[in-house]
Amino acid sequence: MAGHSQFKNIMHRKGAQDARRARQFAKLIREITVSAKQGLPDPAANPRLRAAVVAANKANMPKDTVERAIKKTSGAGAGDDYAEVRYEGYGPNGVAVIVEALTDNRNRTAGDVRAAFAKHGGALGETNSVSFLFGRVGAIRYPAAAATADAMLEAAIEAGAENVESDAEGHDVTTAVDDFFAVRDALEARFGAPEEAKLDWRPTTLVTLDEERAAGLLKLVDALEDNDDVQNVYANFDIPDSIMARLSAA
Repeated sequence: MAGHSQFKNIMHRKGAQDARRARQFAKLIREITVSAKQGLPDPAANPRLRAAVVAANKANMPKDTVERAIKKTSGAGAGDDYAEVRYEGYGPNGVAVIVEALTDNRNRTAGDVRAAFAKHGGALGETNSVSFLFGRVGAIRYPAAAATADAMLEAAIEAGAENVESDAEGHDVTTAVDDFFAVRDALEARFGAPEEAKLDWRPTTLVTLDEERAAGLLKLVDALEDNDDVQNVYANFDIPDSIMARLSAA
């Protein structure tokens, strides 16, 4: 299991516990709120909001909850004022970690993230201290039923994508940052809204972990993802499938 795979998130191995589901909903609501504030409060006219609504639907968030989150941003001073922030540091065993957050209190979030790194054998660094170990790309995800592998590949190449990886679970399309919006819009016009469409961090090198080191690193990732302000965690680790299976069963 590679740490950069946001489409096969570590959260999948944790099960659908009620507390985690509630936290997931809170993060999605925060993304919907920010997306609606930054553009029009209409998913049809706001691609980021549309992607957030698709993610909420995929998580089985009730429709009225989504609509309330969008409506909260209407009117003067409505809704919470969230800032987008990025933290970088090293986890145990030299694994590079990037944390993206939406917060209404930068001091609180920075303190919480720093404490999580320190508690689990890592250290929070300065901005750009580890991002050079990653590439910034556009990432678009479609379910397997959206198209055949050949049809997706053909459409993605025509739209200007860099790569397509298809398997039984779906299609992962990657683009250059400058081409992301054009590729997303072209694929959406042909196949409908994607499951996920976002700018992503992909590591250029991976640190392979044994079972003991993997367990320690995953505790850090768990702690970061459990923070209500944290939206995404990226890390340049690789855990062999056999080890991941044992950790998941533990």
